[in-house]
Amino acid sequence: MNGYEVCAQLKRNPATQFIPVVMVTALEAEEDKIKAIEVGADDFVTKPFSSYMLLARVRSLLRIKQLHDELEARNALLRQLFTRYVDEGIADTILEDPERYLRLGGDNRFVTVVFADIRGFTAFAEQHPPQQVVQTINFLFSKLTAVIKSNQGTLDKYIGDEIMAFFGAPVAHDDDPLRAIRMSLQMQEVFAQIVDRVGGGMLSRLGLGIGVHSGDAVVGNVGSEYVMSYTVIGDTVNTARRLQQSAGAGQILISADTYRLVERYITAKPLAPHTFAGKREPIMVYELLSVDG
Repeated sequence: MNGYEVCAQLKRNPATQFIPVVMVTALEAEEDKIKAIEVGADDFVTKPFSSYMLLARVRSLLRIKQLHDELEARNALLRQLFTRYVDEGIADTILEDPERYLRLGGDNRFVTVVFADIRGFTAFAEQHPPQQVVQTINFLFSKLTAVIKSNQGTLDKYIGDEIMAFFGAPVAHDDDPLRAIRMSLQMQEVFAQIVDRVGGGMLSRLGLGIGVHSGDAVVGNVGSEYVMSYTVIGDTVNTARRLQQSAGAGQILISADTYRLVERYITAKPLAPHTFAGKREPIMVYELLSVDG
């Protein structure tokens, strides 16, 4: 390879693209300098040259490279901290357009909301030391959150011993309701496996109750200019939580609205219509049994 090809290859590779390149050449034509710049050269020195001048330019470029590396390291740390407090998908969306996504307010979206609550955890917390309670819930949440991530759901928040997640924002998929259903079944499977491994120990009286509902909601930032939360607001959320509150340990209750979207792919048992607080009319509820395939 000649020097132009070496430079072009370095600049194409993400691992080396920010290494400064100084072209040292006997060619003086303007088109040669333009070619060097086009392939990514950071500076251009024509022979004969002063070694002092070359070293000065190298030092200058290395200072810029060092500042770039420090900035990248700081950005990586900020992103790492950022994703500890918000979902990775939300973080990516915000970082793509901070001016838009760091404003209070939101957009109307069709979403599927899932609430999962650890049944029996209040009694567990009463019977065990606080440190053990925190370690246990962190362990359970880490396993359940991994299931949310693997199905490309958005983790909204932890509420005591409860998890809220939703599908349809910030990234929407055609099969979001089905993703939510699959995730719910996988969460039950993972939770049951954890309890089985412990056997007759301290987790044996714990279970997971899940509620799923689909509908329109507002998705965006709620709070104040000082502290805000990317979340979903609306009756769809309230209905999903009411379903979860009605679900027993090991049970997944889904609304008729969600059932209609996924009925071709699932097996579910219709239950008696449920009347929820704040609802004028009873709603049809199904117990999810399995997903085909």
